Amino acid sequence: MVSFEFFTPKTEEGERTLLQRTIPELLAFKPGYCSVTYGAGGSTRDKTLAIVDRIQREHGLTAMAHLTCVAHTREQVVSILAQAKALGICNILALRGDPPAGTTEFKPVPGGLQYAWQLVRLIREVGGFCIGAAGFPEGHMECKEGKYVDWERLKFKIDQGVDFVITQLFFDNADYLHFRDYLTQKLRVTVPLVPGILPVLSAAQIQKFTTLCGARVPPAMRARLEALAADDKAVTEYGIEYATAQCQQLLREGVPGIHFYTLNKAYSTSRILRALGLG
Repeated sequence: MVSFEFFTPKTEEGERTLLQRTIPELLAFKPGYCSVTYGAGGSTRDKTLAIVDRIQREHGLTAMAHLTCVAHTREQVVSILAQAKALGICNILALRGDPPAGTTEFKPVPGGLQYAWQLVRLIREVGGFCIGAAGFPEGHMECKEGKYVDWERLKFKIDQGVDFVITQLFFDNADYLHFRDYLTQKLRVTVPLVPGILPVLSAAQIQKFTTLCGARVPPAMRARLEALAADDKAVTEYGIEYATAQCQQLLREGVPGIHFYTLNKAYSTSRILRALGLG
């Protein structure tokens, strides 16, 4: 099963492009669902719910709303869940969220939640939702104890009521496969662990994203991106080629699905899916 992530557009034009062009084009690949991100500090809360609602009503595609702990009390989270339920939204990706802009350390508001596992538990208590969570094949960059401790914490988060996990982007499949095998074989995790794939569009973009999430760029890939850095079109083509090879190996490994970080663009993801024979 393939699925797609979209971000909440900042402009009316961006919203029209997403709903009238990008999503219709990607629907040809019969996705199982899509997800819609939640802006920093919950800045797009209402828009996230509105976009998810429109996707479900206008396109008949199951959609999942991201929800974070940032800047929300428990009562506000419960209110957001009530709004989602009223709109017929029954899928939530539960995330701690990044520290608000201008800060380097996550601190909950008074009466708020500090960890994603607390958000998962609260959503499960409210009831009526399928809950997804994030996993980090290279370990969360804030977990100074190392990736194995981070994966133990992921297991604890799953035990609070997570139905499936979507991974952070990665560029070395060995990282995902080690992550999967450790969780399933050593920690006895049974929920689906869905790999998240980002088709590279530009060298500057990948530098920004990997700095934010701590993902590693393999040396050969980095060298190729540096060589093509001045030509975004060539980087896009390389990104399609690289992600296609990643997906081919992951499918041979029997992954439960692939989640594409589309950046609200259909071109690269469509090319990859056609190359995989999924068109």
